[in-house]
Amino acid sequence: MPDPNSLGVIITTEESPSTAEFSFVIKSSDVKKGQYVQTAPVIRGSDAKGANAPNSRSDSRIFGFVSEIFKANRYFERAESVAEFEKGSGVGSSFPAGSWEYTIALVKVLGSWKGDRGRFERVFVPPSPGTSIENADNDILRRFLGFEDNGLFIGSIQHHDVPAKISMTRLLQKHFAILAMSGAGKSHLSSVLLEELLERKKEDGRIAVVVIDIHGEYIGFAHDPVFGSRTTIVDGSEIAIPIRKISPETMMEWVPDLSAPQRDVLRHAMATLKAEKKEKGGFSFKELIEAIDASDVSKDEVKRALKRTLSELRRYRFLSRKSENPRLISDVKPGHLMILDFSTIDSLRKKQILVAMIARRLFNLRKKNKIPPFLLLIEEAHNFAREKAEERDAVSKSIIETIAREGRKFGASLCLISQRPVNLSTTALSQCNTHIILRVTNPNDLDHIQMSSEGIDARIAKSITGLKVGEAIIVGEAVNYPVFVSIRDRKSTKREKGAPLHQQAIEFEERKEKKEKSVEAFV
Repeated sequence: MPDPNSLGVIITTEESPSTAEFSFVIKSSDVKKGQYVQTAPVIRGSDAKGANAPNSRSDSRIFGFVSEIFKANRYFERAESVAEFEKGSGVGSSFPAGSWEYTIALVKVLGSWKGDRGRFERVFVPPSPGTSIENADNDILRRFLGFEDNGLFIGSIQHHDVPAKISMTRLLQKHFAILAMSGAGKSHLSSVLLEELLERKKEDGRIAVVVIDIHGEYIGFAHDPVFGSRTTIVDGSEIAIPIRKISPETMMEWVPDLSAPQRDVLRHAMATLKAEKKEKGGFSFKELIEAIDASDVSKDEVKRALKRTLSELRRYRFLSRKSENPRLISDVKPGHLMILDFSTIDSLRKKQILVAMIARRLFNLRKKNKIPPFLLLIEEAHNFAREKAEERDAVSKSIIETIAREGRKFGASLCLISQRPVNLSTTALSQCNTHIILRVTNPNDLDHIQMSSEGIDARIAKSITGLKVGEAIIVGEAVNYPVFVSIRDRKSTKREKGAPLHQQAIEFEERKEKKEKSVEAFV
């Protein structure tokens, strides 16, 4: 009696079945490229103990995925014969060509599931021709990919009813990157991940999340009825930190083109002020300039050059006497989201300095165990950790690379989101041990992704260009094997700055017409 679960049977070809791949003739239209399959459990017949001994099923199954599907028909194998028949009435009218068409699936072997041992092992013996093929068991597939019951639910496996629940520790501890072209769904995916992190229970382990929001794409979390109470938004133009909390070395990183004499003057002035103003609780930028003027350790032209350089920091208006926003020690909390909204800041250099300052303070506070383990999510990361940039334009690159290299030891995690991976620091990207890749079409970006990720082979790289919006490939530490995932719908309110283009156009013309009518009425 035919097996209702069978998708087909393994056939013999010139190179298979082998321990690396096999082919089977498809008898079900449900088989699709990328689908996971397994050999059916082998039924062992009666043994030497007697003809009536019960049959038993083997616990060993060879597991793989359909890498390609081919159609064949023996009547269309020889081009010259087909051409000759087509001059007349055609092959189909002369022979029963339609009944000879068949479909073959090529399967790449991934491993052998040993049910009695509950684990996967390498395949040392190929499957036998004639062996029945079944759709992969959901539980075996979940174990193979490394999903967890209490993992982060981001979507479902394509062609299978298996939720993609990724281990938070495996995804975050060694950092991850979200890479895609504009409009492929990066912000949607990151919002889904934020929802999962905010919904985690205390007993499952919760972390704090800080988001560098460049375009105000995440402000909807603050207005959501579920996530609003767990979200804090800090306007980038209102970020402030007391100067007394900034070391001379940190300030020198912000203005790296200072000369050695200028560095000496700055270091001496800040040390003097911190000693003198310790009891008063701080000092202002104006007092720092006055201390530089009063310094007797250098010439006047050195002081003038230093003040001219520091005037840039003064214009950015984030260094204060006492005010501090955000207060990281109290505002960075487990299960809480802090969004730093940079959409109100025009200067890229100011954004880089603020990212450098926030990232360094977060890392230092985490190393001292003053804040909980955290995830720092950086949108448009290629602007803050550029691969090729002058020192003056790479203010935040150093601390991002430091967290990428050392953060896992202290519970400081990074998520780098970029639409131009080729411009992103190779050091930072290579330390992101998991890549979640949505659609990318630029060949330079594809080459850079393939070079920086060990889990991407030529087959997967080729598939990246064909992904649809909302589809992703996950490779690296978070999963045992590269997997295609359809990202789930988000639960939170989608609310971002800036109306859709057509709405902006309508509103512009309406305002213009209203203004013209007002002028006519006045005249």
